[in-house]
Amino acid sequence: MCQSVTKDLHDHSVQLNRWFLKPIGAWPQFSTISSREKALSRIVIFTCYSLIAFTVVPCVLNIFFEERDIELKLRAIGPLSHWLMGGMNYSSLLLHSTDIRQCVRHMEMDWRIIKRSQDREIMARNAKLGRFVAGFCAIFMHSGVFSYSIVSGMTTVSVSIGVNRSVSMLQLPCPSYSKFVDARFSPANEIVLVMQLLSCFIVNSTTVGACSLAAVFAMHACGQLDILTLRLDKLVEGEGAKENKSAQKRLADIVNHHLRVLRFIARIEDIMHQICLIELVGCTFNLCMLGYYSITWWNKIDTKSIAAYIIVYISMSFNIFIFCYIGETLTQQCKKIGETAYMIDWYRLPHKTALGLILIISRSSAVIKITAGKLIQLSIATFSDVSINRYFSVIIFISNYYYFRLLKRLSFI
Repeated sequence: MCQSVTKDLHDHSVQLNRWFLKPIGAWPQFSTISSREKALSRIVIFTCYSLIAFTVVPCVLNIFFEERDIELKLRAIGPLSHWLMGGMNYSSLLLHSTDIRQCVRHMEMDWRIIKRSQDREIMARNAKLGRFVAGFCAIFMHSGVFSYSIVSGMTTVSVSIGVNRSVSMLQLPCPSYSKFVDARFSPANEIVLVMQLLSCFIVNSTTVGACSLAAVFAMHACGQLDILTLRLDKLVEGEGAKENKSAQKRLADIVNHHLRVLRFIARIEDIMHQICLIELVGCTFNLCMLGYYSITWWNKIDTKSIAAYIIVYISMSFNIFIFCYIGETLTQQCKKIGETAYMIDWYRLPHKTALGLILIISRSSAVIKITAGKLIQLSIATFSDVSINRYFSVIIFISNYYYFRLLKRLSFI
């Protein structure tokens, strides 16, 4: 297959990642880009950081120095944590730009070195699945918090000014510090709302970009592991035998390919472990806060807000699930290599070649795991544990909240 077609296949596999990350300046810079494009990328990065700071800093000042109502402070903490998560993920993507670029080049090289049409079909099938997961991530995550921000911007609230005066304003997703920008009056209210919506798009794109990278990289690695499994199945009497390749040579090719895939997975872990930790902790916290908001403010929220809360809840649950699913899939695929090496007709191989399979089985048993901060292994079991703990946390938190309110009414505290 000619190089142009191979390049098209590779570009198609990472196309969505480029669309998600390039508008926020997080797509890695390659040597082919011009100095003008580099300068534009720096301007985009500075603009994105400025918009995130424009939302985060006034919200923090409002919580600590201006807002006196505890319930309103708690309502501001949830959206603030999402913006902080987005800012940290954005920094992590920029810091790992070199590793991301190396992974993209690794994928391109894999497309080039594949010669068999059957192997190419396996890679294309996994690339299609990676694109599907990446697109699904974009739909869920952008529709989640962005829908909440839109609903907030469409809601008009009355704010007291002085003793006998009040004004109507559009509700902001994150409260703003009045001494920084007084968003109670028009047109400052509308300007701050637009800026926060742009900031919301940036932090959502950061999460979408990180999740889509994990999905595309992981599915590519799974495709390479599927090719390895196929080659192991054909080790005894495979295509290499027809090409007069010895069994020892065919096994050497398998080992080299196996080590190449493991290096790629290790680089995925280096890129993603910080982001996974931020997402796992942050989304779990936000889901707990979302449950608290829904129950404590049930009589004050309308149908639009309930719908927005449900969408946010589903999108954040999906966010945790997709990272856990990726970790589970890679772990199982790595273990499958060892199982396949054991299940082939190894007794029909030359004695020394069969002994070499022991190294493959041993290496496959020590799989490289996708973790959250190198502390928690991401798997379906982890997702189940997080879900159970989240529900119990919401119940305990709300029970304590109403318990202390009852004590306060009885004047015991």
